[in-house]
Amino acid sequence: MSDLNFNCTQCGKCCHDLRLPLTRKEAIGWLERGGSVEVLCEAVPWVTEPAAMDAVAMHKRRRSFSTSSGELPIRVIAVLTANFAGACPHLRSDMRCGIYDSRPHVCRIYPAEVNPFISLSPGHKKCPPEAWTSSNPFMRAGKVVDAQTQLHITLLQHEDQLDVSFKAEACEELAIRSAGLSNEGFVVHRPSCATLLSVLQRDATVGDGKPPASNWELVTNQATTLEALRQVGAKPLYTTMFAGGALQYLGFHPDSPPNVLPS
Repeated sequence: MSDLNFNCTQCGKCCHDLRLPLTRKEAIGWLERGGSVEVLCEAVPWVTEPAAMDAVAMHKRRRSFSTSSGELPIRVIAVLTANFAGACPHLRSDMRCGIYDSRPHVCRIYPAEVNPFISLSPGHKKCPPEAWTSSNPFMRAGKVVDAQTQLHITLLQHEDQLDVSFKAEACEELAIRSAGLSNEGFVVHRPSCATLLSVLQRDATVGDGKPPASNWELVTNQATTLEALRQVGAKPLYTTMFAGGALQYLGFHPDSPPNVLPS
């Protein structure tokens, strides 16, 4: 859908039960206000560099750092997310935002998508039908009309890329070494809030020549993926063998277990 009208009805539905992507700076602020932040990791097999004309691959490359899983070269995308069940801790009883002037970029652009390869679909949003019957133009020819919304989309994309080197260092510091596969799922890491805040507040040491942590585990709930990863010398792990506690697997597909799990 290339042309859309939209006007917020202040129903508050978009402020409930979320994993809210944050920049490093936003994550620090969220933690300082007493909120909870997770680290979601996904990996992309990266045996050869794709052609520059492959826009989707280049988008993933800009958001990721290079490492390996066994013999398989991969790139890892780490996403900081505020997580909460029920209402956002900053949502007031009148459905207004309690941190409106410092709310995250992703809140400022809603219902727009930050990923340029995902089309905005009203059916995938929590907004009521009347929000889309407004006379207020939101998208024309597939592009966001409002200059401020477009600005925050650009800022979020830019800061996401700037945070990559620091996220590689943070994963090393936090001993984060497992990821889901892109288009299959994420591994959710839950370091303690105090530990994560301490790591995020440190000065990045970009350019010190230290490579990111290697030998990542690739977690999957798909039998065919598990076998394929074993065949190429990666370090795969099926979800039933996956450590619990501070870790969780968020899969996009129903479980497809192998007949025999590797020992």
